[in-house]
Amino acid sequence: MDAGSRSISSAKSRAAAAPRPALQEAGSRPYMPPLSSGSRNPSAKCYGDRFIPDRSAMDMDMAHYLLTEPKKDKENAVVSPSKEAYRRLLAEKLLNNRTRILAFRNKPPEPQNVSAADVASSHHAKPAKQRRHIPQSAERTLDAPELIDDYYLNLLDWGTNNVLSIALGDTVYLWDASSGSTSELVTVDEDSGPITSVSWAPDGRHIAVGLNSSDVQLWDTSSNRLLRTLRGVHEARVGSLAWNNSILTTGGMDGKIMNNDVRIRNHVVQTYEGHSQEVCGLKWSGSGQQLASGGNDNLLHIWDVSMASSMPSAGHNQWLHRLDDHTAAVKALAWCPFQSNLLATGGGGSDRCIKFWNTHTGACLNSVDTGSQVCALLWNKNERELLSSHGFTQNQLTLWKYPSMVKMAELTGHTSRVLFMAQSPDGCTVASAAADETLRFWNVFGTPEAPKPAAKASHTGMFNSFNHIR
Repeated sequence: MDAGSRSISSAKSRAAAAPRPALQEAGSRPYMPPLSSGSRNPSAKCYGDRFIPDRSAMDMDMAHYLLTEPKKDKENAVVSPSKEAYRRLLAEKLLNNRTRILAFRNKPPEPQNVSAADVASSHHAKPAKQRRHIPQSAERTLDAPELIDDYYLNLLDWGTNNVLSIALGDTVYLWDASSGSTSELVTVDEDSGPITSVSWAPDGRHIAVGLNSSDVQLWDTSSNRLLRTLRGVHEARVGSLAWNNSILTTGGMDGKIMNNDVRIRNHVVQTYEGHSQEVCGLKWSGSGQQLASGGNDNLLHIWDVSMASSMPSAGHNQWLHRLDDHTAAVKALAWCPFQSNLLATGGGGSDRCIKFWNTHTGACLNSVDTGSQVCALLWNKNERELLSSHGFTQNQLTLWKYPSMVKMAELTGHTSRVLFMAQSPDGCTVASAAADETLRFWNVFGTPEAPKPAAKASHTGMFNSFNHIR
Protein backbone atom coordinates (compact mmCIF):
# COMPACT_ATOMS: atom_id res chain seq x y z
CA MET A 1 0.00 0.00 0.00
CA ASP A 2 1.10 3.59 -0.59
CA ALA A 3 2.68 5.06 2.51
CA GLY A 4 1.06 7.83 4.44
CA SER A 5 -2.68 7.04 4.28
CA ARG A 6 -4.80 7.53 7.36
CA SER A 7 -7.70 5.34 8.29
CA ILE A 8 -11.29 6.49 7.93
CA SER A 9 -11.92 6.00 11.62
CA SER A 10 -9.16 8.44 12.56
CA ALA A 11 -10.62 10.96 10.12
CA LYS A 12 -14.02 10.70 11.78
CA SER A 13 -12.62 11.53 15.18
CA ARG A 14 -10.82 14.68 14.09
CA ALA A 15 -12.25 17.99 15.13
CA ALA A 16 -12.79 20.67 12.52
CA ALA A 17 -9.82 23.01 12.05
CA ALA A 18 -10.08 26.67 12.94
CA PRO A 19 -10.87 28.90 9.92
CA ARG A 20 -7.80 30.27 8.20
CA PRO A 21 -7.67 33.58 6.34
CA ALA A 22 -7.47 33.54 2.55
CA LEU A 23 -4.15 34.13 0.85
CA GLN A 24 -3.36 37.71 -0.16
CA GLU A 25 -3.01 38.00 -3.75
CA ALA A 26 -0.79 38.22 -2.57
CA GLY A 27 13.10 41.20 -36.37
CA SER A 28 13.03 40.74 -40.17
CA ARG A 29 14.62 37.69 -41.80
CA PRO A 30 18.00 38.19 -43.65
CA TYR A 31 17.93 38.00 -47.47
CA MET A 32 18.76 34.64 -49.08
CA PRO A 33 18.97 34.37 -52.89
CA PRO A 34 16.57 31.85 -54.44
CA LEU A 35 17.77 28.47 -55.63
CA SER A 36 18.26 28.30 -59.39
CA SER A 37 15.65 26.29 -61.29
CA GLY A 38 16.14 27.81 -64.74
CA SER A 39 17.71 26.60 -67.97
CA ARG A 40 20.72 24.31 -68.03
CA ASN A 41 22.30 26.40 -70.84
CA PRO A 42 25.96 27.02 -69.81
CA SER A 43 25.82 30.51 -71.26
CA ALA A 44 22.87 31.46 -69.07
CA LYS A 45 23.56 33.16 -65.77
CA CYS A 46 22.64 30.90 -62.86
CA TYR A 47 22.81 31.75 -59.20
CA GLY A 48 22.90 29.00 -56.65
CA ASP A 49 22.68 29.15 -52.92
CA ARG A 50 26.42 29.96 -52.73
CA PHE A 51 29.22 31.26 -55.03
CA ILE A 52 31.90 28.86 -56.28
CA PRO A 53 35.40 30.24 -57.08
CA ASP A 54 36.42 30.17 -60.79
CA ARG A 55 39.73 28.32 -60.85
CA SER A 56 40.53 29.51 -64.40
CA ALA A 57 40.65 33.09 -63.14
CA MET A 58 43.02 32.29 -60.25
CA ASP A 59 46.71 33.08 -60.13
CA MET A 60 48.17 30.33 -57.97
CA ASP A 61 51.63 31.93 -57.73
CA MET A 62 50.14 35.16 -56.53
CA ALA A 63 47.90 33.31 -54.09
CA HIS A 64 50.87 31.40 -52.65
CA TYR A 65 52.83 34.59 -52.26
CA LEU A 66 50.08 36.41 -50.43
CA LEU A 67 49.43 33.45 -48.13
CA THR A 68 53.09 32.95 -47.19
CA GLU A 69 54.18 36.61 -47.08
CA PRO A 70 55.24 37.37 -43.49
CA LYS A 71 53.04 39.89 -41.71
CA LYS A 72 54.75 43.11 -40.80
CA ASP A 73 53.93 45.63 -38.16
CA LYS A 74 53.87 48.77 -40.28
CA GLU A 75 53.68 51.02 -37.27
CA ASN A 76 56.76 49.78 -35.38
CA ALA A 77 58.91 48.13 -38.04
CA VAL A 78 61.83 50.14 -39.54
CA VAL A 79 62.22 49.42 -43.28
CA SER A 80 65.11 50.70 -45.37
CA PRO A 81 64.25 52.79 -48.45
CA SER A 82 65.89 50.27 -50.77
CA LYS A 83 63.79 47.35 -49.45
CA GLU A 84 60.61 49.41 -49.68
CA ALA A 85 61.39 50.32 -53.29
CA TYR A 86 62.06 46.65 -54.09
CA ARG A 87 58.76 45.59 -52.50
CA ARG A 88 56.78 48.14 -54.53
CA LEU A 89 58.51 47.09 -57.76
CA LEU A 90 57.86 43.38 -57.02
CA ALA A 91 54.19 43.99 -56.30
CA GLU A 92 53.80 46.07 -59.48
CA LYS A 93 55.52 43.59 -61.83
CA LEU A 94 54.56 40.23 -60.25
CA LEU A 95 51.15 40.86 -58.72
CA ASN A 96 50.05 43.63 -61.14
CA ASN A 97 48.76 45.47 -58.04
CA ARG A 98 46.12 42.77 -57.36
CA THR A 99 45.15 41.88 -53.79
CA ARG A 100 42.38 39.24 -54.26
CA ILE A 101 43.28 35.59 -54.20
CA LEU A 102 39.91 34.11 -55.23
CA ALA A 103 38.07 35.29 -58.34
CA PHE A 104 34.35 34.69 -58.98
CA ARG A 105 32.60 34.35 -62.34
CA ASN A 106 29.54 36.43 -61.48
CA LYS A 107 28.67 39.13 -59.01
CA PRO A 108 26.10 38.28 -56.33
CA PRO A 109 22.56 39.42 -57.22
CA GLU A 110 21.23 42.60 -55.73
CA PRO A 111 18.56 42.13 -53.00
CA GLN A 112 15.00 42.73 -54.05
CA ASN A 113 13.44 46.03 -53.07
CA VAL A 114 11.25 45.57 -50.00
CA SER A 115 9.17 48.50 -48.88
CA ALA A 116 8.80 49.46 -45.23
CA ALA A 117 5.04 48.88 -45.50
CA ASP A 118 5.62 45.25 -46.54
CA VAL A 119 7.93 44.71 -43.59
CA ALA A 120 5.40 46.22 -41.19
CA SER A 121 2.54 44.12 -42.60
CA SER A 122 4.58 40.93 -42.25
CA HIS A 123 5.24 41.76 -38.60
CA HIS A 124 1.55 42.30 -37.97
CA ALA A 125 0.64 39.07 -39.73
CA LYS A 126 2.77 36.88 -37.43
CA PRO A 127 3.21 38.56 -34.05
CA ALA A 128 5.70 37.02 -31.65
CA LYS A 129 3.99 34.95 -28.95
CA GLN A 130 4.59 36.36 -25.50
CA ARG A 131 5.57 34.09 -22.66
CA ARG A 132 2.66 33.50 -20.29
CA HIS A 133 2.97 34.78 -16.75
CA ILE A 134 2.33 32.03 -14.20
CA PRO A 135 1.34 33.36 -10.74
CA GLN A 136 3.34 31.69 -8.01
CA SER A 137 0.70 32.02 -5.30
CA ALA A 138 -2.92 30.91 -5.06
CA GLU A 139 -5.48 33.54 -6.01
CA ARG A 140 -7.97 32.23 -3.43
CA THR A 141 -7.84 29.94 -0.38
CA LEU A 142 -10.85 28.33 1.32
CA ASP A 143 -10.95 26.38 4.54
CA ALA A 144 -11.72 22.65 4.15
CA PRO A 145 -12.10 21.16 7.65
CA GLU A 146 -12.40 17.39 8.05
CA LEU A 147 -10.98 16.67 4.60
CA ILE A 148 -9.93 13.02 4.83
CA ASP A 149 -6.21 12.44 4.38
CA ASP A 150 -6.49 9.29 2.26
CA TYR A 151 -4.51 8.87 -0.95
CA TYR A 152 -6.96 6.34 -2.42
CA LEU A 153 -10.10 8.52 -2.35
CA ASN A 154 -11.40 11.08 -4.87
CA LEU A 155 -13.13 13.86 -2.97
CA LEU A 156 -13.00 16.82 -5.38
CA ASP A 157 -14.63 17.51 -8.77
CA TRP A 158 -15.54 20.57 -10.86
CA GLY A 159 -18.70 20.33 -12.97
CA THR A 160 -19.55 21.83 -16.34
CA ASN A 161 -21.97 24.19 -14.57
CA ASN A 162 -18.94 25.85 -12.91
CA VAL A 163 -19.82 24.45 -9.49
CA LEU A 164 -17.13 22.72 -7.42
CA SER A 165 -18.04 19.77 -5.21
CA ILE A 166 -15.94 18.63 -2.26
CA ALA A 167 -16.55 15.95 0.33
CA LEU A 168 -15.58 16.86 3.89
CA GLY A 169 -16.18 13.98 6.26
CA ASP A 170 -19.85 12.96 5.96
CA THR A 171 -20.93 16.07 4.00
CA VAL A 172 -20.81 17.15 0.35
CA TYR A 173 -20.46 20.90 -0.16
CA LEU A 174 -21.05 22.82 -3.39
CA TRP A 175 -19.12 26.01 -4.15
CA ASP A 176 -20.41 28.15 -7.03
CA ALA A 177 -17.37 29.66 -8.77
CA SER A 178 -19.53 32.29 -10.51
CA SER A 179 -20.99 33.79 -7.35
CA GLY A 180 -18.63 32.47 -4.66
CA SER A 181 -21.56 31.06 -2.67
CA THR A 182 -21.38 27.79 -0.72
CA SER A 183 -24.19 25.33 -0.06
CA GLU A 184 -24.55 21.93 1.58
CA LEU A 185 -25.84 19.15 -0.66
CA VAL A 186 -26.07 16.17 1.70
CA THR A 187 -24.85 14.84 5.01
CA VAL A 188 -24.92 11.05 5.30
CA ASP A 189 -25.30 9.13 8.55
CA GLU A 190 -22.35 7.54 10.29
CA ASP A 191 -23.32 4.05 9.15
CA SER A 192 -22.98 5.05 5.50
CA GLY A 193 -20.15 7.58 5.77
CA PRO A 194 -17.76 8.99 5.38
CA ILE A 195 -18.08 9.99 1.73
CA THR A 196 -15.30 8.42 -0.33
CA SER A 197 -15.81 9.84 -3.83
CA VAL A 198 -17.72 12.49 -5.82
CA SER A 199 -18.14 12.92 -9.58
CA TRP A 200 -20.25 15.30 -11.67
CA ALA A 201 -22.34 13.92 -14.54
CA PRO A 202 -21.63 15.46 -17.99
CA ASP A 203 -24.80 17.58 -17.79
CA GLY A 204 -23.41 19.53 -14.80
CA ARG A 205 -26.65 19.08 -12.91
CA HIS A 206 -26.45 15.57 -11.43
CA ILE A 207 -23.71 14.21 -9.21
CA ALA A 208 -22.70 10.74 -8.04
CA VAL A 209 -21.59 10.24 -4.42
CA GLY A 210 -19.65 7.12 -3.37
CA LEU A 211 -19.92 5.97 0.23
CA ASN A 212 -17.84 4.00 2.68
CA SER A 213 -20.79 1.59 2.99
CA SER A 214 -20.32 0.53 -0.72
CA ASP A 215 -23.49 2.35 -1.87
CA VAL A 216 -23.56 5.02 -4.56
CA GLN A 217 -26.08 7.88 -4.46
CA LEU A 218 -27.28 9.96 -7.42
CA TRP A 219 -28.37 13.54 -6.63
CA ASP A 220 -30.08 16.31 -8.55
CA THR A 221 -28.28 19.47 -7.41
CA SER A 222 -30.86 21.84 -8.89
CA SER A 223 -33.46 20.61 -6.39
CA ASN A 224 -31.21 18.94 -3.77
CA ARG A 225 -33.12 15.73 -4.38
CA LEU A 226 -31.87 12.15 -4.05
CA LEU A 227 -32.81 10.39 -7.30
CA ARG A 228 -31.72 6.83 -6.51
CA THR A 229 -29.24 4.72 -4.58
CA LEU A 230 -27.21 2.00 -6.29
CA ARG A 231 -26.91 -0.85 -3.80
CA GLY A 232 -25.07 -4.15 -3.95
CA VAL A 233 -22.63 -2.95 -6.59
CA HIS A 234 -19.53 -3.43 -4.44
CA GLU A 235 -18.60 -5.24 -1.26
CA ALA A 236 -16.54 -2.37 0.21
CA ARG A 237 -16.14 1.39 -0.10
CA VAL A 238 -16.39 3.07 -3.52
CA GLY A 239 -13.34 5.29 -3.87
CA SER A 240 -13.43 6.12 -7.60
CA LEU A 241 -16.12 7.20 -10.06
CA ALA A 242 -16.13 8.07 -13.77
CA TRP A 243 -18.92 9.03 -16.19
CA ASN A 244 -19.27 8.02 -19.85
CA ASN A 245 -22.52 9.67 -21.00
CA SER A 246 -25.27 7.80 -19.10
CA ILE A 247 -22.88 5.10 -17.86
CA LEU A 248 -21.48 5.55 -14.35
CA THR A 249 -18.35 3.49 -13.79
CA THR A 250 -17.53 2.70 -10.16
CA GLY A 251 -14.35 1.30 -8.62
CA GLY A 252 -14.24 -0.23 -5.15
CA MET A 253 -11.93 -1.50 -2.47
CA ASP A 254 -12.99 -5.01 -3.54
CA GLY A 255 -10.94 -4.54 -6.74
CA LYS A 256 -14.00 -4.63 -9.01
CA ILE A 257 -15.03 -2.08 -11.63
CA MET A 258 -18.71 -1.85 -12.62
CA ASN A 259 -20.52 -0.09 -15.45
CA ASN A 260 -23.91 1.16 -14.27
CA ASP A 261 -26.54 2.43 -16.70
CA VAL A 262 -28.38 4.91 -14.48
CA ARG A 263 -31.42 4.97 -16.80
CA ILE A 264 -32.54 1.40 -16.12
CA ARG A 265 -33.60 -0.54 -13.05
CA ASN A 266 -30.99 -3.32 -13.35
CA HIS A 267 -28.18 -0.83 -13.61
CA VAL A 268 -25.11 -3.14 -13.65
CA VAL A 269 -24.39 -3.79 -17.35
CA GLN A 270 -20.66 -4.66 -17.40
CA THR A 271 -17.99 -5.83 -14.98
CA TYR A 272 -14.23 -5.31 -15.31
CA GLU A 273 -12.13 -7.72 -13.27
CA GLY A 274 -8.36 -7.34 -13.24
CA HIS A 275 -7.33 -5.64 -10.01
CA SER A 276 -6.56 -7.59 -6.85
CA GLN A 277 -6.66 -4.57 -4.54
CA GLU A 278 -8.53 -1.26 -4.27
CA VAL A 279 -9.27 0.64 -7.48
CA CYS A 280 -8.18 4.21 -6.73
CA GLY A 281 -8.13 5.74 -10.22
CA LEU A 282 -10.73 5.69 -13.04
CA LYS A 283 -10.81 7.84 -16.19
CA TRP A 284 -12.67 7.51 -19.49
CA SER A 285 -10.96 8.82 -22.61
CA GLY A 286 -12.44 11.85 -24.35
CA SER A 287 -13.92 9.65 -27.09
CA GLY A 288 -15.49 7.30 -24.53
CA GLN A 289 -13.89 4.31 -26.25
CA GLN A 290 -11.24 3.46 -23.64
CA LEU A 291 -11.21 3.30 -19.84
CA ALA A 292 -8.05 3.57 -17.73
CA SER A 293 -8.01 2.10 -14.23
CA GLY A 294 -5.29 2.24 -11.59
CA GLY A 295 -5.10 0.25 -8.39
CA ASN A 296 -3.29 -0.24 -5.12
CA ASP A 297 -1.85 -3.43 -6.69
CA ASN A 298 0.47 -1.13 -8.73
CA LEU A 299 -1.33 -2.12 -11.94
CA LEU A 300 -2.66 0.01 -14.77
CA HIS A 301 -5.35 -1.46 -17.03
CA ILE A 302 -6.65 -0.16 -20.35
CA TRP A 303 -10.15 -1.38 -21.25
CA ASP A 304 -11.74 -0.92 -24.68
CA VAL A 305 -15.49 -0.82 -25.27
CA SER A 306 -15.01 -2.71 -28.54
CA MET A 307 -14.03 -5.78 -26.50
CA ALA A 308 -17.24 -5.69 -24.45
CA SER A 309 -19.10 -7.80 -27.01
CA SER A 310 -16.52 -10.61 -26.98
CA MET A 311 -18.28 -12.36 -24.05
CA PRO A 312 -21.75 -10.84 -23.82
CA SER A 313 -23.24 -13.72 -21.87
CA ALA A 314 -20.76 -13.45 -19.02
CA GLY A 315 -20.90 -9.66 -18.84
CA HIS A 316 -17.19 -9.58 -18.01
CA ASN A 317 -14.68 -7.61 -20.06
CA GLN A 318 -11.09 -8.55 -20.88
CA TRP A 319 -8.51 -5.79 -20.59
CA LEU A 320 -6.79 -4.46 -23.69
CA HIS A 321 -3.49 -3.82 -21.86
CA ARG A 322 -2.25 -4.82 -18.42
CA LEU A 323 0.73 -2.61 -17.48
CA ASP A 324 2.88 -3.21 -14.41
CA ASP A 325 5.69 -0.66 -14.86
CA HIS A 326 4.73 1.38 -11.77
CA THR A 327 6.12 0.22 -8.41
CA ALA A 328 3.43 1.84 -6.23
CA ALA A 329 -0.29 2.54 -6.31
CA VAL A 330 -1.54 4.16 -9.53
CA LYS A 331 -4.09 6.84 -8.72
CA ALA A 332 -3.22 9.83 -10.95
CA LEU A 333 -4.66 9.35 -14.47
CA ALA A 334 -5.07 11.97 -17.23
CA TRP A 335 -6.04 11.50 -20.89
CA CYS A 336 -4.37 13.93 -23.28
CA PRO A 337 -6.85 16.40 -24.86
CA PHE A 338 -4.86 16.81 -28.10
CA GLN A 339 -3.85 13.15 -28.70
CA SER A 340 -6.61 10.63 -28.09
CA ASN A 341 -4.36 7.61 -27.45
CA LEU A 342 -1.96 9.37 -25.05
CA LEU A 343 -2.39 8.68 -21.31
CA ALA A 344 -0.37 10.12 -18.43
CA THR A 345 -0.19 8.19 -15.14
CA GLY A 346 1.44 8.89 -11.78
CA GLY A 347 2.71 6.50 -9.12
CA GLY A 348 2.67 6.69 -5.33
CA GLY A 349 5.43 7.24 -2.80
CA SER A 350 7.54 4.21 -3.74
CA ASP A 351 7.37 5.02 -7.46
CA ARG A 352 7.27 8.84 -7.80
CA CYS A 353 7.17 8.61 -11.61
CA ILE A 354 4.98 10.14 -14.30
CA LYS A 355 4.67 7.77 -17.25
CA PHE A 356 3.22 8.33 -20.72
CA TRP A 357 1.51 5.54 -22.65
CA ASN A 358 0.34 4.83 -26.16
CA THR A 359 -2.92 3.12 -25.28
CA HIS A 360 -3.30 1.60 -28.75
CA THR A 361 -0.06 -0.37 -28.49
CA GLY A 362 0.51 -0.40 -24.72
CA ALA A 363 4.01 1.07 -25.17
CA CYS A 364 5.52 3.30 -22.48
CA LEU A 365 6.65 6.43 -24.32
CA ASN A 366 8.47 8.18 -21.47
CA SER A 367 9.00 8.04 -17.71
CA VAL A 368 10.02 10.95 -15.49
CA ASP A 369 11.06 10.61 -11.84
CA THR A 370 9.46 13.55 -10.02
CA GLY A 371 11.14 12.85 -6.68
CA SER A 372 7.90 12.64 -4.67
CA GLN A 373 4.49 10.94 -4.51
CA VAL A 374 2.30 11.81 -7.53
CA CYS A 375 -1.26 12.42 -6.29
CA ALA A 376 -3.05 13.94 -9.31
CA LEU A 377 -2.48 14.94 -12.95
CA LEU A 378 -4.21 17.50 -15.20
CA TRP A 379 -3.55 18.46 -18.85
CA ASN A 380 -3.76 22.04 -20.06
CA LYS A 381 -6.61 22.13 -22.59
CA ASN A 382 -5.04 24.94 -24.62
CA GLU A 383 -1.29 24.28 -24.48
CA ARG A 384 0.96 21.22 -24.44
CA GLU A 385 1.45 21.29 -20.69
CA LEU A 386 0.84 18.92 -17.78
CA LEU A 387 0.23 19.81 -14.13
CA SER A 388 1.05 17.38 -11.32
CA SER A 389 0.40 17.55 -7.57
CA HIS A 390 2.73 15.96 -5.06
CA GLY A 391 3.29 14.87 -1.49
CA PHE A 392 6.38 14.87 0.73
CA THR A 393 8.72 16.72 0.71
CA GLN A 394 7.60 19.96 -0.96
CA ASN A 395 3.84 19.31 -1.29
CA GLN A 396 3.92 21.33 -4.52
CA LEU A 397 2.16 21.63 -7.84
CA THR A 398 4.54 21.29 -10.80
CA LEU A 399 3.84 22.53 -14.32
CA TRP A 400 5.65 20.58 -17.06
CA LYS A 401 6.17 21.37 -20.74
CA TYR A 402 5.23 18.39 -22.90
CA PRO A 403 6.93 16.43 -24.43
CA SER A 404 10.28 17.77 -23.18
CA MET A 405 9.07 17.52 -19.54
CA VAL A 406 10.97 20.65 -18.61
CA LYS A 407 9.68 22.26 -15.42
CA MET A 408 7.92 25.53 -16.19
CA ALA A 409 6.85 26.41 -12.63
CA GLU A 410 6.53 25.01 -9.12
CA LEU A 411 3.62 26.30 -7.06
CA THR A 412 3.96 26.06 -3.31
CA GLY A 413 1.69 27.02 -0.44
CA HIS A 414 0.22 23.76 0.80
CA THR A 415 1.82 22.41 3.95
CA SER A 416 0.77 18.80 3.43
CA ARG A 417 0.40 16.49 0.43
CA VAL A 418 -1.84 17.80 -2.34
CA LEU A 419 -4.24 14.88 -2.67
CA PHE A 420 -6.82 16.16 -5.19
CA MET A 421 -7.00 18.52 -8.17
CA ALA A 422 -9.91 19.66 -10.36
CA GLN A 423 -10.03 21.89 -13.43
CA SER A 424 -12.54 24.64 -14.20
CA PRO A 425 -14.78 24.22 -17.27
CA ASP A 426 -12.83 26.86 -19.21
CA GLY A 427 -9.62 24.95 -18.46
CA CYS A 428 -7.76 27.91 -16.95
CA THR A 429 -8.16 27.61 -13.17
CA VAL A 430 -7.13 24.62 -11.06
CA ALA A 431 -8.44 23.84 -7.58
CA SER A 432 -6.24 21.79 -5.24
CA ALA A 433 -7.23 20.20 -1.95
CA ALA A 434 -4.60 19.00 0.48
CA ALA A 435 -4.29 17.21 3.78
CA ASP A 436 -3.60 20.61 5.40
CA GLU A 437 -7.42 21.10 5.11
CA THR A 438 -7.25 23.97 2.64
CA LEU A 439 -8.71 24.37 -0.84
CA ARG A 440 -6.62 26.61 -3.09
CA PHE A 441 -7.29 28.05 -6.54
CA TRP A 442 -4.47 28.63 -9.02
CA ASN A 443 -4.58 30.60 -12.28
CA VAL A 444 -1.93 28.29 -13.70
CA PHE A 445 -3.23 27.70 -17.24
CA GLY A 446 -3.79 31.36 -18.21
CA THR A 447 -6.86 33.46 -18.94
CA PRO A 448 -9.79 32.03 -20.93
CA GLU A 449 -10.33 32.99 -24.56
CA ALA A 450 -13.51 34.78 -25.63
CA PRO A 451 -16.20 32.13 -26.15
CA LYS A 452 -17.68 31.74 -29.61
CA PRO A 453 -21.48 32.01 -29.89
CA ALA A 454 -23.10 28.61 -30.37
CA ALA A 455 -26.50 27.76 -31.71
CA LYS A 456 -29.01 26.77 -29.06
CA ALA A 457 -30.19 23.18 -29.25
CA SER A 458 -32.64 21.22 -27.15
CA HIS A 459 -30.99 18.62 -24.93
CA THR A 460 -32.64 15.56 -23.52
CA GLY A 461 -31.09 14.72 -20.17
CA MET A 462 -30.37 11.20 -19.04
CA PHE A 463 -32.36 11.76 -15.83
CA ASN A 464 -35.54 13.04 -17.48
CA SER A 465 -37.37 9.85 -16.54
CA PHE A 466 -37.09 10.86 -12.87
CA ASN A 467 -38.80 14.21 -13.44
CA HIS A 468 -42.05 12.94 -14.98
CA ILE A 469 -44.82 10.64 -13.82
CA ARG A 470 -45.49 7.92 -16.34
